[in-house]
Amino acid sequence: MAQTLRDILDAAARGVFPPADGGTTVVAQHSHRDAGVLSFTAHSVVFTDEDPAWVRRTLAEADCDALAATMNARFLDAFVARTGRRTDTIDVMAVGAPLPGGPQLALEEIGDPGHPRVLSSRKRRDEVRVWAAEGGVLVLGRGIAGRLEVAVEVDEDVRHRGLGRALAVAARHLSGGEPVWAQISPGNARSMRAFQAAGYVPVGAEALLIAR
Repeated sequence: MAQTLRDILDAAARGVFPPADGGTTVVAQHSHRDAGVLSFTAHSVVFTDEDPAWVRRTLAEADCDALAATMNARFLDAFVARTGRRTDTIDVMAVGAPLPGGPQLALEEIGDPGHPRVLSSRKRRDEVRVWAAEGGVLVLGRGIAGRLEVAVEVDEDVRHRGLGRALAVAARHLSGGEPVWAQISPGNARSMRAFQAAGYVPVGAEALLIAR
């Protein structure tokens, strides 16, 4: 039976990855909102409703290392132009296993649908929930293929005190027993360190193409 995008992500969360054979798997989008590329060790997954033959032809024409072709600027530019979508950056994909019990950090859920963090998160996620801590915000929502995704924000005046790590750990307690995914810009070393300290493990890279 053919794998879906969610199948691939669920397996990766368990530590089971696509074969490191230099290949590219093309699967259908889970929803109209999200298309893009997931890059694992020596294997990529392109999720799109475009013709798979176009994907493979364009990759072959990228004139670069075949292992890096799906994340090469030439392919991503062609992908954006073909789909009429937009993209921001290539992120690190990290995943944290669920933790039992409630979070140790004091959190208050924000029910206001007009809260700025709720509004911004809903552009990329469904079923968004937001919690406030003293000096920070934690967001959980359904992103790519319905996976549970986390984002955290820490106020400038309370940084370097471990709050980002504590918020990331709290997300694992609030996940309802499923893995939590984080998308982190590679250049954001502060965030990368916080999520790694919170037990999140890098599993690949991701370029998300969002419908305009």
